[in-house]
Amino acid sequence: MPRLITGLDAARISANLERVKSEIADAGRDPGEVQILAAVKYVPLEEIGTLGEAGVSLLGENRAQDLEAKATAHPQFRWHFIGQLQSRKVKQIVPHVELIHSVATRSAVDQLAKHGTPQTHILLEVNIAGEAEKAGIKPEELPRFLELSPVKVVGLMTMPPYTSNPEESRPHFARLKELADEHGLHHLSMGTSQDFAVAAAEGATIVRIGTTLYT
Repeated sequence: MPRLITGLDAARISANLERVKSEIADAGRDPGEVQILAAVKYVPLEEIGTLGEAGVSLLGENRAQDLEAKATAHPQFRWHFIGQLQSRKVKQIVPHVELIHSVATRSAVDQLAKHGTPQTHILLEVNIAGEAEKAGIKPEELPRFLELSPVKVVGLMTMPPYTSNPEESRPHFARLKELADEHGLHHLSMGTSQDFAVAAAEGATIVRIGTTLYT
């Protein structure tokens, strides 16, 4: 199990943030058009404040209980939920976030109908590669989910198959961008520490960065 990330240094994070922006620019994108989300699953509550000192403003948490605790303690940040969305956790998540990245089941949609508000915006998670062990709707299911969603769908999210070569993720990112364009959706959450530059080049509007920011 990965260890918690402790001993965060604001100056180092700030330098890493600027490096991420530079790589996004080198990929042909305006860094101002790509939101850099700091994934804080392994950042303990008492270290969160250091991210603000470093100039980070958007945080993403994977676990509902930790999101509730961290967002309550640090309302100065913008918060997104980026983990696998369990329908029974929707009620707990909704009050704390401006965006949920990972809606991929009918049961989650049903809970959003009960607990969502006009301010609740979501991304639909699409399993572009068709991996049996991974969450996400099939691309062909997208129109139906868009039709059924009781809250505003503003974009799509995907997690391509793990690879050490970022270029192998490019076709998956490109396909997600095609789907978003087909359905008039703006936001694309794709790309993590190992492949964010490729994701940005293919149209990401949000990249989810963890260890690259902290180390």
